[in-house]
Amino acid sequence: MRAVRFIFAIFLAFVSPGAIAQSGNQAAAMTRPGSAVISNSDSLSEDQIRGLIRLAAEKDIENDKRQRDYTFIQHNEEHKLDGKGKVKSTESKTYEIMELYGEPVERLIAKDDKQLPPKEAAKEDERIQKIIDKRKDESESARKKRLEKEEKEREDDRKFVSEVADAYNFSLAGTEQREGRETYVIDAAPRPGYEPHLRDAKFLPKFKFRVWLDKAETEWVKLDIDCIDTVSVGLFLARIHKGSNIQIEQTRVNDEVWLPQHIAIKLDARLALIKGINLSEEISYRDYKKFRTDTKVVPVGEVTEQK
Repeated sequence: MRAVRFIFAIFLAFVSPGAIAQSGNQAAAMTRPGSAVISNSDSLSEDQIRGLIRLAAEKDIENDKRQRDYTFIQHNEEHKLDGKGKVKSTESKTYEIMELYGEPVERLIAKDDKQLPPKEAAKEDERIQKIIDKRKDESESARKKRLEKEEKEREDDRKFVSEVADAYNFSLAGTEQREGRETYVIDAAPRPGYEPHLRDAKFLPKFKFRVWLDKAETEWVKLDIDCIDTVSVGLFLARIHKGSNIQIEQTRVNDEVWLPQHIAIKLDARLALIKGINLSEEISYRDYKKFRTDTKVVPVGEVTEQK
């Protein structure tokens, strides 16, 4: 599903040279949130589970489209360690996320939970306005090319979903209440003998995951993905170590769409077989609000024009 591909991409992005230059050596102890006792009152065959996974993935792609109708706030929090591995400081950035002419755009609105100084805020507004002006002047051929690229990406996501469904053995761990909704708890373990058909899918056997699916709507509520074997990126570029983990949670918004709520990343990796990277980051999403397609830049703190 799109979220699974997105999560694997996060793992790989964090070990790119650019990301490491920005992140440095960051980490923090992260414990998994507790959950309710799992009930085993339901039963599903593996084929039924595989069908649910594919259906949830198709809905996830539709959610991605509908997310473009929303503006929201994204809060990123990073933890820096001292030489002994203890947290010495925490840094955070808060963004307003908008969709401008079909392109998601982030505007920095706060650092360490403090609003940007007027000069920095003005620079952000100027940057956003330049993006708007560029989109306004977009030719019909350029727009068509951009939309075709987006459709190709969605088709690639669908193909990746098929790989996920084929790459794992699924089993029902039980059912669980999450935020008042009944969910299936499904475990996915790499299938022995799996041969990937897509380049991106070659990493799948290095991960296992648990997914919580909403029983009423067949939407995924939470994903918990573990790296279970060393993942090598490039010949000598980087290695992601066993034990790295990403969790992502979604929530139902306006009784019409499921959107991201929280992401927790724990990464243990090594760059160029020399520099160790041990970091964690938490990303939270809030204040989802619908907006019109004629969104315009407004002063920091205000929202876009509402429907």
